[in-house]
Amino acid sequence: MADPAAETETKRLGVFNQLFRFIIIGGGCAIIDAGVYAILLSLGLPNWTSKAVSFILGTTASYLINRKFTFSGASTGNAKAKAVAFAAVYGVTFFVNVGTNQLLYVTLPDFNEQFRYAVCWVVAQGLGTLINFVMLKWVVFRD
Repeated sequence: MADPAAETETKRLGVFNQLFRFIIIGGGCAIIDAGVYAILLSLGLPNWTSKAVSFILGTTASYLINRKFTFSGASTGNAKAKAVAFAAVYGVTFFVNVGTNQLLYVTLPDFNEQFRYAVCWVVAQGLGTLINFVMLKWVVFRD
């Protein structure tokens, strides 16, 4: 049974407050993503492998925290359907994020390797975050 207080809080939050929380939490989880990405690159792992692993760790943290603090009252309903929706959202986000990162990496000029990695990460992260919020809000955690 759903927690009525949590449902009321989520409905009271509204989309802009949910977006604000999502961005704040996402910023913290982006630090996890960026840190793992940088560490794996420094260890000599390929760009796409580094980004894939960092994405999985950062996104998992983001999902767990957002489920509790951003979309807490919207997690009612069919658990199996939510699991399938979650897998679909994160599957799409994974390929968009890692694919965007790799596409930019192979197309940007190689004038400064650190700047190139940073641009790839920032653009991929921004696009992935946008897709993630929209899909989580209106597919996985819809009221």
